[in-house]
Amino acid sequence: MTSSSSSSLKLEMTTPGVAVITGASSGIGRATAIALAEAGWTCVLSGRREDELKETAKMIEKATEAEGKTLIVSGDLTQPGASEKVFESAFNTFGRIDLLFNNAGIAQPNGPIDEIDFEAFQKLLHINISVPFECTSLAFKYMKKQNPQGGRIINNGSISSMSPRPNSAPYTLSKHAITGLTKSTALDGRQYRIACTQIDIGNAISSLSASIGTGHPQADGSIKKEDMMDVRYAAQSVVYLASLPLEVNVLNQTIMATNMPFVGRG
Repeated sequence: MTSSSSSSLKLEMTTPGVAVITGASSGIGRATAIALAEAGWTCVLSGRREDELKETAKMIEKATEAEGKTLIVSGDLTQPGASEKVFESAFNTFGRIDLLFNNAGIAQPNGPIDEIDFEAFQKLLHINISVPFECTSLAFKYMKKQNPQGGRIINNGSISSMSPRPNSAPYTLSKHAITGLTKSTALDGRQYRIACTQIDIGNAISSLSASIGTGHPQADGSIKKEDMMDVRYAAQSVVYLASLPLEVNVLNQTIMATNMPFVGRG
């Protein structure tokens, strides 16, 4: 094969459509919503803080120099009916749902496993497992019935789904659950052209990582500063995954600051 013949092959990518982003009021969710909009996607912004969602929408309008690229649906997704409202509003407004970025989540409580408050633990499980499951179920339903059929679900996992930090049992447990959700969704979605990916993001600068403060806990019990990366690199990874045709799926992707301790952590 000559170089000219190989270079003449142009890969087909997905035409940007309608994306639902949970946790879009800050951090990775906000950065991803902006990046998707810049790539041509119409974004449905979900989150608890309506004022911050409006700020995300303003940032999108400024970045794209276009109006009408967003729909804000605020609400606490742990409350009955809140998730249904997001997807129903998205579908009724735009006629379809092509992408879900399952991003909403919390990191607390953490600490020694024998000292974890059980009510706080249950709250984390609700937000980090039940909410992504319900959003996946709803997105699946709309993607399955729409014409053309299909879509893509991208779950925000964590490097903790493979290698935990000390004293992070609740968070680590929840992110292992997301791995199971991702694999099951990818399997069950095949016949309906529904693809599913888990993106594991390490040390991106966000409101969640800011709560770490002066450093990260290490396996030896010490606290050390670690290299961080701009959250926009994680956002661009989501944009790339979203751009793939539905005949192509990346089941799992890891993006992290190069020098953070993951390979060989512990």
